[in-house]
Amino acid sequence: METARLVGRVYARCSAKRRERARSGVARAFPSMPIELQRQIVDTSIGHMFGLFMVDAFAMPRVVGHENWQERVKLGNVGRAMKHLTSDRPALFVTGHVGNWEILGYVLALVGFEMTALARPLDNRFLNDWLLGVRQKTGLKVITKWGATDEIQKVIESGGKVGFIADQNAGADGLFVPFFSRLASTYKSIPLLALRYELPIVCGYARRLDGAFRYELRVTDVIEPADWADADDPMLYVGARFNRAIEWMIRESPDQYLWVHRRWNSRPKHEREGEPMPARLARKLEALPWMTPALLAELAKPLGEPVDPAALRTEGAPRAIDPRYRVP
Repeated sequence: METARLVGRVYARCSAKRRERARSGVARAFPSMPIELQRQIVDTSIGHMFGLFMVDAFAMPRVVGHENWQERVKLGNVGRAMKHLTSDRPALFVTGHVGNWEILGYVLALVGFEMTALARPLDNRFLNDWLLGVRQKTGLKVITKWGATDEIQKVIESGGKVGFIADQNAGADGLFVPFFSRLASTYKSIPLLALRYELPIVCGYARRLDGAFRYELRVTDVIEPADWADADDPMLYVGARFNRAIEWMIRESPDQYLWVHRRWNSRPKHEREGEPMPARLARKLEALPWMTPALLAELAKPLGEPVDPAALRTEGAPRAIDPRYRVP
């Protein structure tokens, strides 16, 4: 792990453009954080990323088994998710590129929860085949993204559970929802499936402990069908809420998020055309139960404008678990 972190630090120093792009994301999410601490989070997150690829992916199938998984993974605040894990009814499970998303599905399948994960195939066929073998070793079923709609619907209609890594940029045609202080594009498939089949959505992640190969499973939100029953725009509500849950994962563990992602790269049509936020969109955002006037004003700003730290002080939002990253 120390070697992987060293390689990550070297990579960060040699990739100044990516490092600065990542730091601008941290600054957007934590505008009141001192710049040196922002840079520290970026460097630590890159080291964490290299640890995932260089160590965890190879160690996981060798050192985590049925007899000893509790030595490497502990259950955190997962109580409210258990009824959906143990139920014979279908459900959706959402995580982000926070902590270790690979061990999340690996361990859930290992302890007997049948799960189907949607995954993007790697460009390198040999690496993709190897990783697919690791993922499926404990019984996790994996569907590649391309042409997966029919397969996912079959899994749901048979009572299965489907997992998504849901923080990718979905492009100009995606659903634009709040993510920290700006609108971000998210895939419409999760809200559409949830609405069509009235599925609960469990949002959680596996957080690395003490920089070692040990993890804690944590849940940041459980979205029930009754929660969007009275929403003005149910699809926007669902998309905004699970992105809010991913945001909370990142608030808890900011040094374990892949900040090098181009999360805000795609912009809504009104920003691309240099127009103010449409009144209709503003009304829909304002109707979200957790929306505040300050946050709505931030969401109306173009991507490059400075962030008002007060706009991100949401009541009930978690703070960083690591005391080094707690800021006012």
